[in-house]
Amino acid sequence: MKAAVCERYGPPEVVRIVEVPPPTPRAHEIMVRVHATTVSSGDWRVRSLDLPRGFGPIARLALGLRGPRQPILGTELSGVVAAVGSEVANFAVGDEVIAFTGAKMGCHAEMVCVVGGGAVIHKPARLSHAQAATLGFGGTTTLDFLRRGQLQPGEQVLVNGASGTVGTAMVQLAANLGAIVTAVCSTRNVPLMHYLGAHYVVDYTTTDFVAAGMRYDVIADTAGTAPYARCRDALTPTGRLLLINAGLDQMLSAPWTTRRHGHRVIVGTAAERVEDIEMVASLASAGRYTPVIDRCYPLDEIVAAHRHVETGHKRGSVVVVMR
Repeated sequence: MKAAVCERYGPPEVVRIVEVPPPTPRAHEIMVRVHATTVSSGDWRVRSLDLPRGFGPIARLALGLRGPRQPILGTELSGVVAAVGSEVANFAVGDEVIAFTGAKMGCHAEMVCVVGGGAVIHKPARLSHAQAATLGFGGTTTLDFLRRGQLQPGEQVLVNGASGTVGTAMVQLAANLGAIVTAVCSTRNVPLMHYLGAHYVVDYTTTDFVAAGMRYDVIADTAGTAPYARCRDALTPTGRLLLINAGLDQMLSAPWTTRRHGHRVIVGTAAERVEDIEMVASLASAGRYTPVIDRCYPLDEIVAAHRHVETGHKRGSVVVVMR
């Protein structure tokens, strides 16, 4: 089978398409023939080792010294079950599924084995494979941070960096949970934010949301440009700051900031829950959540997909279509 492999850290060109043996599902696994996957910011960071401040040396220990130990990147997919392990009862050959492998990665291949009882669900018939493949990374990250931030209906939420994968998910899911959402984005993305359900939109090319004088119960920073020192005056007295891409210094200082100033600073890796994927898929199937796709590439052009993600200006997700 074909797979995109990354055997050393570097620019997009280190990714190569090669032939590898197809996997064999174990008793508790299903094998999925991948129809669509994504190149996410997570894939870019693992491939390039371009990580939030302070994580470079630690990442080499966790991911691999000279290159990723898991050379096949990709955290999410949509496809069709091709084989089922003997202990799997909830899936059958031919089922259309969505799977989120998260930190285990491995989705940039024509065939992938996933645990039948893990983060894998039946794909809603209403969604295309390309749409379904985008739901895992942004959806699980958003719901985990909003859960830890204890978002309540009616609260004011600001999403900084609202046009990316996590940003578009954050705008929509916060609104679905009853929040009043303000999206921060560039001029060209203002219409998209209104379409996704943002109540207010701030164009950062003309307006600094901090200087605007509004206060928010929750500020979600997906862009890495709203540290606590910058936005503390934009938080209510009980406000919470969700740092999606926190550097090591921000992670270490978060408890101290919370104790000193009373504002909760929430950092860390998002949990991967099958219930969160089910929720996002259900909302998308009901027309209450829109999977935002910037561009689609065939597997043979995955290097171009990496290049586009690395610009930092994608809208929503970049999809790789297998078949």
